[in-house]
Amino acid sequence: MSNRSEIVAELQDASTALDALKTTECKRIKKTADTVVIQPEFGFQMQLLSRKCDQLQMILEAMEASED
Repeated sequence: MSNRSEIVAELQDASTALDALKTTECKRIKKTADTVVIQPEFGFQMQLLSRKCDQLQMILEAMEASED
């Protein structure tokens, strides 16, 4: 099992990558007065990264709980 610092670093990397995809996705939207239908280009990658962040966060919480 990885140590805490490796998990934190992996969580930060995944979170940074997820934020970058979200920013890229948002920049594609053009301002208009009409209704905008968003077709996510990076939806699958964002789902995977979001799930990875959730799992890493749960691991960190479990590690913290076991230290108490």
